[in-house]
Amino acid sequence: MIKSEIRNNTGIIIFNRPEKRNSLHPEMTIQLKAKLDEYRNNESIRTIIITGEGNSFSAGADLSYLNELRSYSSVKNEEDTEKLADLFLMLYDFPKPIIAAVNGPAIAGGCGIASACDFIIADRANAKFGYSEVKIGFIPAVVSIFLIKKIGEGKAKRLLLTGEIIDSEKAQQIGLADYISDNVMEDALAFAEKLNDNSAHSMRLTKDLIHNISNMKVQDAVDYCIRLNIISRSTEDFKKGISKFLNKD
Repeated sequence: MIKSEIRNNTGIIIFNRPEKRNSLHPEMTIQLKAKLDEYRNNESIRTIIITGEGNSFSAGADLSYLNELRSYSSVKNEEDTEKLADLFLMLYDFPKPIIAAVNGPAIAGGCGIASACDFIIADRANAKFGYSEVKIGFIPAVVSIFLIKKIGEGKAKRLLLTGEIIDSEKAQQIGLADYISDNVMEDALAFAEKLNDNSAHSMRLTKDLIHNISNMKVQDAVDYCIRLNIISRSTEDFKKGISKFLNKD
């Protein structure tokens, strides 16, 4: 249900259910996690791009899967939700930058996946974003965490409570999309190449820093950052980077 390839130092993951608008399915989740684990352990890969085959990024949950949910017990619902939550956390905490190249609609869980990535590049004409859960009696439970972190509580309320679908320009205005593109994969690859020039170790520590200090008291955050600084200054990347900077023409 996914395809993948590696270009230079970038791993590309493609949702491959175009006939189903790349809707999320439990088997797709399993395959996506496995590929992320593979790319995590491949030291030559420094960045990840996630996109969709065809005209959609991901239109949310698969209809047959939604139909099955009606008969799930509370225990089964808890197990299923935990599996999805593990995926979103895996994306959010991934040690390498992840770029969502949103080539078409990213709805509900599909929008949640994009929001859990570090960057969103949205196709100018075709990208759409929205959380339609309230329209069918769901709540955007786990996915809301990552949306609120990305755009803030006030703006998130508008999307989550209305279920409205917004285009790429509106998504950029509210801080959901980072860039708008007329060629989303080309621009995602170009952006990935810029990131690939950075120290992989520094980017990993910086992601940890950003994710952790937001919930700390100021003094705790300062103490935490001091410890991270000490760690970063002991690495070979730091020593090589300083030497390169000091010896440049």
